Amino acid sequence: MTDPQAVSLATEDIRTSSLYNEDLAPVSPNRRTWGTYNYAALWISMSVNIPTYLLASGMIAGGMSWRQALFTVFLGNVLVLIPMLLNAHAGAAYGIPFPVFARASFGVLGANVPAILRALVACGWFGIQTWIGGQAINAMLIALSPGWQHFAFGTAVCFGFFWLLNVLVIARGIETIRFLQGVSAPFLLLIGLALLLWAKAKAGGFGPMLSTPSKFQTFAEFFRFFIPSLTGVVGFWATVSLNIPDFTRYARSQKDQMLGQALGLPATMTFYSFIGIAVTSATLIIFGQALWNPVDVLSRLGNPLAVVIAMIALIMATLNVNVAANVVSPANDFSNLSPRHISFRMGGLITCIMGIVMQPWKLMSSYGSYIFGWLVGYSGFLGPIAGVLICDYFVIRRKNLSTHDLYQRGGLYEYSRGINWQAVAALAAGAGVAFIGLFVPTLHVLYNYAWFVGFAVSFLAYLVLMRKVEPLAQTAS
Repeated sequence: MTDPQAVSLATEDIRTSSLYNEDLAPVSPNRRTWGTYNYAALWISMSVNIPTYLLASGMIAGGMSWRQALFTVFLGNVLVLIPMLLNAHAGAAYGIPFPVFARASFGVLGANVPAILRALVACGWFGIQTWIGGQAINAMLIALSPGWQHFAFGTAVCFGFFWLLNVLVIARGIETIRFLQGVSAPFLLLIGLALLLWAKAKAGGFGPMLSTPSKFQTFAEFFRFFIPSLTGVVGFWATVSLNIPDFTRYARSQKDQMLGQALGLPATMTFYSFIGIAVTSATLIIFGQALWNPVDVLSRLGNPLAVVIAMIALIMATLNVNVAANVVSPANDFSNLSPRHISFRMGGLITCIMGIVMQPWKLMSSYGSYIFGWLVGYSGFLGPIAGVLICDYFVIRRKNLSTHDLYQRGGLYEYSRGINWQAVAALAAGAGVAFIGLFVPTLHVLYNYAWFVGFAVSFLAYLVLMRKVEPLAQTAS
């Protein structure tokens, strides 16, 4: 395995390469300062956000009981933690970001295929989060000045303002992101707890809040809804499970990043999902209808000061997760297209623009389109990518990479003119099997399992294809 000092020395020899820029370069040992708390705080602040709330509340709206929804969320996050930690290893070991890591399996040019697929999903998420943040600002302004709701372009103006806030954070760089996570994480958990206690008081206790039974009469009925819901939970963080090296490249050690993620992700997602589940159930008692969007709930608090405080908390949470989860990766991915011409900041700006182009208001039109269309749909691409990356790193290469060759043309990862067609074929096979269920009704179950099916097919296909070609040299430079 490459030691940290070798990584820092290797960069001196590759600075003139067309595949190199400072943002994609291996992180030097003196810059690897993220500890266990930083990674736990990263996941706490990324998990405490409106899409997490919507994920759980959407299951309640779809007919699950609170226990069924909470179990689905917990199980899905434990499952997605496995590929998360596996892909995180390379980032912490070699100090490299996701698009550079992908060069080992897909080739120095072929890595743009998974990088851009991942980037486009992140652009969609960026747009969704920005749209939600804009809605929160709009609700806050209405609470402060009721006349604002009559302004025809109010929502658009608030959307634009929140978009600019994201651009400002991006311009300040990765250290600003780390600062935001560390400062805001404890505060956001307290706000979530306050929202839960408010709903409990208004509904008359947890008993009435959680008394709504499941609408499913048989296990078979429940299972048909459970499987795509579980896939949606895995798909929720399938994006970050690929680009987690973008963060773990700053880790002090493997133990720091692994422990921090294991502590931060499943527990926080389950806790905040419970808030979404409980509050959504309570709205049926309080308002006479189930409100799955927390912006709608908080805008009805009645007290303008309470609305403003709540909306500020949601805006902070949305800004945190948007930049950390939906900008860092695509910024690096777009930079990987042309390292000499596209910096991290320019890649971030491209992400911001694409987030608008993808029309997030349509992706958020209903809980069905959000969970079963958006989350399950894109997981059919991301599962296969994870299958190829994990098979290559742990099975084919046994965790040994040549950092030098990751930034060079004509090296170990050149394959066929920069592209490993075996990896591309394995990706296509996994995605093809996952999506065939959309076109063949009798095979729809494959789409319901999109991430799992795609991962398994691509992992096995890549293993078979790579063992048929000339054995790869095992590198330990």
